[in-house]
Amino acid sequence: MSDYLKYYAPVAVLAVAYAGFLLGGDWIWLGIATFPGLAILDSCFPRDFSVRRINSAFWANIPVWISTLGPLLLYPLFAWRIAQGGMTPWQLAGGVLSCGWMSVIPLIPAAHELYHMRHWLPRTVGHYGHLCILDCTRDIGHVVGHHIDVCTPKDGDTAPRGASLYTFTPRAVVESTLYAFRKEADALRKKGLSPLDIRHRMWRAIAAQILFQCLIFAIGGWKGVVFALCAMLLARFWVETFNYFQHYGLIRVEGAPIGRRHVWNHLNPLSRRVAFEITNHADHHQNSYQPFYKLEPHKPAIWMPSVFVCFLAALVPPLWQNLIAKPALRKWDFEWATPQERELARAQNRAAGWEDWLGEGQAVPANTATAGI
Repeated sequence: MSDYLKYYAPVAVLAVAYAGFLLGGDWIWLGIATFPGLAILDSCFPRDFSVRRINSAFWANIPVWISTLGPLLLYPLFAWRIAQGGMTPWQLAGGVLSCGWMSVIPLIPAAHELYHMRHWLPRTVGHYGHLCILDCTRDIGHVVGHHIDVCTPKDGDTAPRGASLYTFTPRAVVESTLYAFRKEADALRKKGLSPLDIRHRMWRAIAAQILFQCLIFAIGGWKGVVFALCAMLLARFWVETFNYFQHYGLIRVEGAPIGRRHVWNHLNPLSRRVAFEITNHADHHQNSYQPFYKLEPHKPAIWMPSVFVCFLAALVPPLWQNLIAKPALRKWDFEWATPQERELARAQNRAAGWEDWLGEGQAVPANTATAGI
């Protein structure tokens, strides 16, 4: 039972945000206040390598559904609070930040879990849960692109070495949107249809967003729409910043098998729970239908700090690269990369202007040709 209850941590985070909106006033900042709170607590506890003992998919997925639908319903509540009048700029900022943060955690990992399921209903709910980040076609780039091209130059979700959070994020937003559009258009062409046919998922995504904004307008007027869109735009970019840490600088030869080593895992206990194991997803790249509670921590992997620590460090690129990214990648190059991957890694290091730790004079352990595969 205790393992089932662990995944109500994101529900508790969501409940704190709802309490803030219901109480009103400066309490509206409660939602975003959970971010520094989680960051501090997650960093204080030791890493969690435990394997979950969960057998019932029904009971395990209840918090997933709550964490997908809850952030979506928070926006009408925000609009209602705006309609009551009297909100100061400070309180409006708190509402935008709180809605934006709930649209990242817990929404994104919860929706991600749903659209990786086989049944049409959770997949559909997962798609449209992304109304909160203005991206109801996100699963296309993730499932069709990322899971096939991960750690190669083709993957827009894999940040190359040397890329800062500030250069990666806007590029990832644009690339993922265009990728989904092109893939849907290509699928329609194969059926002999126009790439802009009404069956293109883009049109459904736009229609759903218009309907959702009409609901916001009916509750909170144009002011409600403006601030809801501000929160959604914030969330859209914020989501990509967390993608930045999942595969940063990792290398894979195109067409080569995807290994558990092609993922950075962040195994702190709170991030595992509030993000439905998305920070522990090496197994997920081996079998994308594997439910979150069956993912096992990859103990031999290179340990990374809490994902919250990584995010805060990346706000200062030299801090992120010199204290976290470079030491981890150097270790990965020598202990986990294949010879072909080391060649590509050395080229990326040079392109990034980094030191050439894979230079001619460096000794490579003999067993690394197959390590971690």
